[in-house]
Amino acid sequence: MVWLLAAVAGLGALASYAATAGPEGSPARSWPGDSRVSRSTQVPTLVLFAHPRCACTRATLGELAILMTHVQGRVAAHVIFFRPSDGGPEWVETDLWKQARAIPGVSVEPDRDGREAAAFGAIVSGAARLYDREGTLIFDGGMTASRGHSGDNDGRSALQLLLTGSPSPVTHTSVFGCLIGQQPVL
Repeated sequence: MVWLLAAVAGLGALASYAATAGPEGSPARSWPGDSRVSRSTQVPTLVLFAHPRCACTRATLGELAILMTHVQGRVAAHVIFFRPSDGGPEWVETDLWKQARAIPGVSVEPDRDGREAAAFGAIVSGAARLYDREGTLIFDGGMTASRGHSGDNDGRSALQLLLTGSPSPVTHTSVFGCLIGQQPVL
């Protein structure tokens, strides 16, 4: 009986963790002037920030792959992976990096010590920022409904609407992932 109570309590804790969004960042409302990420003036630019060792990010990259099949050529997309100054290429070039590089139309870049994430106000892995051609923020948030959960969600739907020329009633969603500058909790 004790093992059953322990199992139920453990499952409850896991469910609570999965449904808990990361802390809100303060997204840059205009494209940061000191950013090294190239912004397109021809199409909107999507910037997705990620921790290369956050298991939750796998679902976000899956959602990005689905999104890109619908909006190819309508967005300049970047996945920016956190890389500490003392971490070499092997630290950042994980299976998540390879998953992101396999998505057609997506540029993948390292972010030394999270400088780009800080400039864009992203603090949680999976934080997406969509800027229009003039560099004005039109969406910020995540592309999953909970940690590590793939499937229909408001973030991907909003991005798809905005990138196909339709208005979206949603311009902000919660982000579910690990803190960008910290070692992930697994």
